[in-house]
Amino acid sequence: MSAVLDHPTGHVHDHHDDHHAPTGWRRWVFATNHKDIGTLYLLFSFTMLMVGGILALCIRAELFRPGLQFFNPELFNQFTTMHGLIMVFGAIMPAFVGFANWMIPLQIGASDMAFARMNNFSFWLMIPAALMLVGSFFMPGGAPAAGWTLYAPLTLQMGPSMDAGIFAMHILGASSIMGSINIIVTILNMRAPGMTLMKMPMFAWTWLITAYLLIAVMPVLAGAITMTLTDRHFGTSFFTPAGGGDPVMYQHIFWFFGHPEVYIMILPAFGIISQIVPAFARKRLFGYASMVYATASIAILSFIVWAHHMFATGMPVTGQLFFMYATMLIAVPTGVKIFNWLATMWRGSMTFETPMLWAIGFIFVFTMGGFTGLICAVAPVDIQIQDTYYVVAHFHYVLVAGSLYALFAGVYYWGPKWTGVMYSETRGKIHFWGSLIFFNITFFPMHFLGLAGMPRRYADYPMQFADFNALASIGAFGFGFMQVYFFLFVVIPMMRGQGAKAPQKPWEAAEGLEWEVPSPAPFHTFENPPKLDVTATKVIG
Repeated sequence: MSAVLDHPTGHVHDHHDDHHAPTGWRRWVFATNHKDIGTLYLLFSFTMLMVGGILALCIRAELFRPGLQFFNPELFNQFTTMHGLIMVFGAIMPAFVGFANWMIPLQIGASDMAFARMNNFSFWLMIPAALMLVGSFFMPGGAPAAGWTLYAPLTLQMGPSMDAGIFAMHILGASSIMGSINIIVTILNMRAPGMTLMKMPMFAWTWLITAYLLIAVMPVLAGAITMTLTDRHFGTSFFTPAGGGDPVMYQHIFWFFGHPEVYIMILPAFGIISQIVPAFARKRLFGYASMVYATASIAILSFIVWAHHMFATGMPVTGQLFFMYATMLIAVPTGVKIFNWLATMWRGSMTFETPMLWAIGFIFVFTMGGFTGLICAVAPVDIQIQDTYYVVAHFHYVLVAGSLYALFAGVYYWGPKWTGVMYSETRGKIHFWGSLIFFNITFFPMHFLGLAGMPRRYADYPMQFADFNALASIGAFGFGFMQVYFFLFVVIPMMRGQGAKAPQKPWEAAEGLEWEVPSPAPFHTFENPPKLDVTATKVIG
């Protein structure tokens, strides 16, 4: 939406900028401004990305060659478990909430999030949860080693760190639910006059749908881990066969949360890509309405496919067939999205600045991950590749190349609006190409390892798997160093204001209300909401 703001001079109200804005530590500890809270979320998630990344590098260092080099198998399993939990709940989800906090009020013309103090609380809840997760390594018996899925009966045999992990997950779940309520109320109640739901930016749409998913499934996870807790300490037998319980029931409950969770981590990424591709193709997004319906379809279908994670548990053939076909059905709306992005680029006047490179990289590598997911969905094939490195390759192609690439794309795209300075295009491209190459060196060989039968979560392996594992480990260290490079040479200079001053609209064809405020975005924006022309996508003054 090209726009003129509702003000006689055509300028944004930033005259309150000098007061109301707290300074020093109080600005951050008591933050109620959506931009500050968004920044806190993004910094927190990057910190957790580094912690989870260090655990990943410990895993890859151990697997560089056969035999036990550095860690015993128990500690190795703690690394795999905590790497998964920290990356999912500490890095990817908070990063998207940071984007939501920063961008949704700017995109819909709202002055802030609906519940500013609850917004602050939902962020600060994450700090003790993260400390409990990371601190579990220093508890008697070490961190949980049951895999990130926390399957019974392993979880019933873990030390006290398992309880700390369960408590941390509860707190993170409460934070997610509060954040989701805030996002839903903000989007439904605080849009600028004239902005109907079907005129909202795609990022706002994807987050609205994601927030509903979070509210639906976080209580399910809470139920599963509470049952685990009572089995551990209060004599219940939900998952203990000796007492009449069923460990497979845990898997059903967990994956009823876990599969929609996968889409919680990818739908906001779809929204970011849907903002970036039209801006650099200099065309309107192809099939906006179909994108909205496809996103909603993915969310609804995500509730009926959970047991495709469980083909090897001995479910009846009828159940296998249902979950196999339901999973294949999800490929349809996902394919619609990819088709729409490609159609947007088709015959567009494309340029390849860093955000567009990340967006195209996302489409390319995420599609590969989607195809391997379809292969995993075929029950007879999945029985062979279940719990092998093929599955590890699949979900890292979807999550690293999906969620993480979109997050990087978003930082480069909206970063100038946040900080007021342009990043270095050269450094951005080094970060992109280095990450793309090292990512594929890391995870592509894992498809072959999995097809050859190498199981996941093993600290040792036969000599026949040595070459591909060495290659994957080299790629992992390269990929890790590229993210340190990103922080040191892209993020920190932008935060310090080093670089060319960003114009109000750094990308000429970018559309949306966020480009109608100065760069950097002032502390208070849209105190008087902009008025949108109901018949068009223009904003009237």
